[in-house]
Amino acid sequence: MNDNNKLNVAILGSGNIGTDLLVKVGRSNYLDCTYFVGRNHDSHGIQIAQSLGVRTSIDSIDALIKDSDSFDLVFDATSANGHNIHAPIFKQMGKISIDLTPSNIGEMCVPAVNLEPCLNFTEISLVTCGGQAAIPLAYAIGQTQTNIQYIEVVSSISSMSAGLATRNNLDEYIETTEKAIGKFSGCNDVKAIINLNPANPCIDMQTTIMAIVDQPDLMKLQEFIDQIVLDIQMYVPGYQLIISPTIENGRMIVMIKVKGYGDYLPPYAGNLDIINCAAISVAEEFAKKRSNKGGYHESSVN
Repeated sequence: MNDNNKLNVAILGSGNIGTDLLVKVGRSNYLDCTYFVGRNHDSHGIQIAQSLGVRTSIDSIDALIKDSDSFDLVFDATSANGHNIHAPIFKQMGKISIDLTPSNIGEMCVPAVNLEPCLNFTEISLVTCGGQAAIPLAYAIGQTQTNIQYIEVVSSISSMSAGLATRNNLDEYIETTEKAIGKFSGCNDVKAIINLNPANPCIDMQTTIMAIVDQPDLMKLQEFIDQIVLDIQMYVPGYQLIISPTIENGRMIVMIKVKGYGDYLPPYAGNLDIINCAAISVAEEFAKKRSNKGGYHESSVN
């Protein structure tokens, strides 16, 4: 599967996120998955990778250490605790690392907001799925409103889309999402909530942003949000604004929904899609950056 015209990438973690990411990498004109690594030989992700002809290993990080020449960039789709261990190893290896765990390590990146400056770093944090959904809207509030007193973000996802690592990292999810919302909005009082909804049929991912601001300017916010939603849809087509900025009980409210491609889990798993599409977007920009320096060339493969 190695293609010299593409950036060689490895995926560490064979769960829901890693497997969905594998399918998305396979569609990319700029990326080639040269190694798919997990810990369980019987995992569905490992089986899918093998069926696609992708090299696999169940030796986790050790496999990547032993064959560091096989990839230039690694997606870490394990856990927050796992990435705490992996990050210094990737740094020592001189590899670009894109972290899909809520480890709170590296430069926080949301492609629609700050992609370009993040390309100067080799350790990229994609915050959380809820962060990828909410940060652009929180950023819009921060750019258009004055004296933001409080922001609350509530993400609801189908419990069927939440794998073991997601469930084990809920505390880290909350902490990292709150830190990122505060950073991008400029608000010091932030609260993040995630709901795992067991409803059947499964619900699509929805995220609501509530803010208390002095003298809210809804028109200015709407104009900013309209543009940033279009920017997000360039890499996450299923990102939709379902409640435009409005005032309710003294709070400014905005709500979005994310519908996935259905690459691995069904389309209700927009939480996988938004963070994985962000990961692909960042990795492809690194590939284009290297191409412009003469190391890689654009591929015409669809």
